Amino acid sequence: MALRLFALPQPSLPTLSHFMAEFGRHKIFVGMCHLRGFPWGCLRLDIVRLITREIVLMIHFRSQPLKSLVVAAQLVALSLVSACAITGPVAQQDDAAVRFAVLGDGEPKPLAEFPNMAAAVADVNALAERQEIDFVVGVGDIAHKGTLIQYEAATPVLQALKQPFYPIMGNEEFNTTEERFLEYANRWNDGKATFTSRRYVQDAGPVVMVYASPDFSRDFHDEGIDWMLAQLQAAAPKPVMLVVHGAQVGVYPENAEKGIANPRFAEVVAQRNLAAVISGDLHMDMDRVDHSKQIGQVHYLHIPALERTKIPDETNHTPMFRVFTVTEGGEVVVDTYEVGNPAALDRHSYRFDLPATE
Repeated sequence: MALRLFALPQPSLPTLSHFMAEFGRHKIFVGMCHLRGFPWGCLRLDIVRLITREIVLMIHFRSQPLKSLVVAAQLVALSLVSACAITGPVAQQDDAAVRFAVLGDGEPKPLAEFPNMAAAVADVNALAERQEIDFVVGVGDIAHKGTLIQYEAATPVLQALKQPFYPIMGNEEFNTTEERFLEYANRWNDGKATFTSRRYVQDAGPVVMVYASPDFSRDFHDEGIDWMLAQLQAAAPKPVMLVVHGAQVGVYPENAEKGIANPRFAEVVAQRNLAAVISGDLHMDMDRVDHSKQIGQVHYLHIPALERTKIPDETNHTPMFRVFTVTEGGEVVVDTYEVGNPAALDRHSYRFDLPATE
């Protein structure tokens, strides 16, 4: 279906500029619907109201209503064309065996408000309508200081996820109890997943997900190290992705002293079937750090924080989340999405192969 755009009458140019300015500030579109083969972008309600208001003003209060009607038609056409361009289909890995999204730290302060987490949840839900997402992972530190008000504020946000949500504890949650964390982890899922321990394992088809909440702060006692070793050995030869709040000290030189300090964690990363360590904690700006890397045979993937950035400084915060696709051929594709932008960011793409099974 072709859309013809007419030349605009000069008197309407300020209105068009106003519309485009408003349009540029509202890039979030939800859903896609199809009518006779044309992909009509489903605009946010505020955009629809804006267009409607402009049409009414043009038709009723202009000296040349016919020309104004043409302008109104063009505004609608522009909005539809732009929406379709923004919300085009995401590039698909057709041989995907499993795909999951990962949300970073929340812990907003000073107010218990989660606007970027809410936007990320909406984006994940919209993405899941275009390509299957099996589940969502949380790397800890959702509730700042583990306070009840933060847990409560995060609950309706995370309950909006359409997929099961698999969170771990971070150092912030250790300001209160494991029991409080488990209560809210179950409430966030509302029956989609159930948890009885802060540490657990998920068989995700081609990979095993090991969710290792720390024993204290962001670190582990020897008992926690033994638990991780046992899960890796039980999963072998199947590849494992290990979810921890923070990677071991030294992995990210931007804050090298922060992370898992127990020297026995070296035994964990030495396991031949450990494919990746997925972590958050550092609140790093993805555009100014080395966020994805291979050390030995293990790949380390940082998940950026949604509400606040700390490293290398606090001058810039761009909320993002990441999506992992494991293909039937054993390749892992890690895409990064900026909140509000439905297209993956090429500059943050990362790929690696799972370790060969024997």
